[in-house]
Amino acid sequence: MVVPTVVQLFEVKHDERHTYLNLLLLADECEEIVKKYLHDGELYSVHNEKHETIGVILMIKKSRDTVEIKNIAVKPIHQGKGYGKAILQTICEMYKEKGYQSIIVGTANSSIENLIFYQKAGFRMTGIKRDFFAAYPEPIFENGIRALDMIMLEKTLYAEAGENSC
Repeated sequence: MVVPTVVQLFEVKHDERHTYLNLLLLADECEEIVKKYLHDGELYSVHNEKHETIGVILMIKKSRDTVEIKNIAVKPIHQGKGYGKAILQTICEMYKEKGYQSIIVGTANSSIENLIFYQKAGFRMTGIKRDFFAAYPEPIFENGIRALDMIMLEKTLYAEAGENSC
């Protein structure tokens, strides 16, 4: 298997975003919540070397220096093939070029695979939003654990002395 090193990202126009709802629901299963942020920030469709749409990523500006990964999803058939890592690398470079200092992301306390994924990509835990998922209409369970808290992680895009960056 060839691990992809580059993916292509194409910004999705606001009037076309609804067509990507099913992909966004792979990462956030509450349609009501996804629809609340669907038109925020910048949504990118992600394409592989065969020009197939394999996923999406939604980025939201949080401050002059920080941008948040609000949603990132790869179609199940393409998961485990290195596309998620390639998407993160591409996004880091893209937002570094735009002048951002850091990227933040939040994931559920029960999303063990996501916590591993982000830490392997150089993200560090920065905080916990207690009971974030308690507000969801239906309880979410992963790995036999109820999603209640959001674990926040951050990656610095510009290295300080002794740190890793993009």
